[in-house]
Amino acid sequence: MFLRSLSARLLLLTIFFVMLGEVLIFVPSVARYRMTYFEDHMAAAHLATLALLASPTGKLDQALTDELLAEVGVHEIVLHRPDGMVQMLDGPSPPQPDVTFIIGGGNVPIWIQRSFETLFSSGNRVMRVLGTSPFEPDTKVEILLDEAPLRAEMWQFGGRIFQLSIILSLIAAALVYLSLQWLLVRPMRRITASMALFSHDPEDASRVIIPRGGRDEIGVAEKELAAMQETVRQALGQRARLAALGTAVTKINHDLRNILATARLVTDGLTTSAAPEVRRVAPRLIDAIDRAIALCGQTLDFSREGAPPFAPSRFKLRPLLNEIEPGLALPDNGPSIELDAPAELTLKADRDQIYRVLLNLARNSVEAGAHRLRVTATREDDAIAIEVADDGPGLAPRARENLFRPFAASGRPGGSGLGLAIARELMRLHGGDLVLVASTGTGTIFRITMPAAKATAKAFSREPASAT
Repeated sequence: MFLRSLSARLLLLTIFFVMLGEVLIFVPSVARYRMTYFEDHMAAAHLATLALLASPTGKLDQALTDELLAEVGVHEIVLHRPDGMVQMLDGPSPPQPDVTFIIGGGNVPIWIQRSFETLFSSGNRVMRVLGTSPFEPDTKVEILLDEAPLRAEMWQFGGRIFQLSIILSLIAAALVYLSLQWLLVRPMRRITASMALFSHDPEDASRVIIPRGGRDEIGVAEKELAAMQETVRQALGQRARLAALGTAVTKINHDLRNILATARLVTDGLTTSAAPEVRRVAPRLIDAIDRAIALCGQTLDFSREGAPPFAPSRFKLRPLLNEIEPGLALPDNGPSIELDAPAELTLKADRDQIYRVLLNLARNSVEAGAHRLRVTATREDDAIAIEVADDGPGLAPRARENLFRPFAASGRPGGSGLGLAIARELMRLHGGDLVLVASTGTGTIFRITMPAAKATAKAFSREPASAT
């Protein structure tokens, strides 16, 4: 479990990157060590030639020469002074060089390449190295030495670098691990623990995280999480209260609807009253009672739990559209209705619910003051689009902003805003949607989209979900 945790991953990544950094440091370090090895041997070679200056003859016996060459670690030393004098220390039979290197020439990549050639080669080549003396810039030093001792010292240097890299990587990884554990992992664990605890009982106020008050990203995340948890907790509480209120309203609404239905029957008799004042007031009273009954019915429909029952059937759209005008009960001088739909256009849906949606849109247009209503239907690939357009004054800005929100706003005075909310819910349960296309001072256009006959059959093959 530890290897799967964020802390373990951070630890391993830290060790890896520190080791990678040490490798990048090791490469030029080895090249520099090889260069220093040559420079040290040339400095020692220059010092060894000083013994020739102390000799009266300018020469040394072979035993002393061999001892000096052994101390320097070379086979031959040649010193070229600026005045043309050449001083030499060599054995009786110095070996022939296999490779020549000039100190101070080339560039870093070349020296790195040659360093690795020495490091990973086998055998013992004889190297001829030429360079400037560190004591006299105008003096040139030439030495002849073996490669095997250099390789051995380079491997020892590499081992020391590797050990140091391991120690540094472990120390850096431990420090980074402890820092991240304190600054990041512990706060993240606190946040995740709070989220898990809150999910078991979101309505418990004691489970809301208490921000530690930091100004960094973790502190901001804790503040936002606390605000979100509090919002969810309040929303759930409000939902429970609204559910209880909705149940009570539904019961009251059912009884109120029955009372209004009785009042409607009694009010019908007032239209034949002998008193002129009663006959004049009766139509307005009847309209008010009808609106109250309609509001009760819409409220009951909207508060019904679950989706309304479906009765899908295959039918042609044109006959359904022809029923809209009789359903509106328009007077002789009322608005005109134009229908434009192909006679062969067929739907598979709940006929009564589709009629209810279309009738609601048409009634809204008429009640808004439209004089002309046009309903068009077209098939677009696997979908059917029905547009209801009128020449009314358009919707108010506030009505457009809250168009499909129940009880939020209505396009006409006295409206509840439930009609369009229920209409959209019905269309979404059919696998389609109801949207407002445009609403200006010259008219309003609503569009209904729904799957064609084949696609609609699939929509009814599964249980419909509640609309949002």
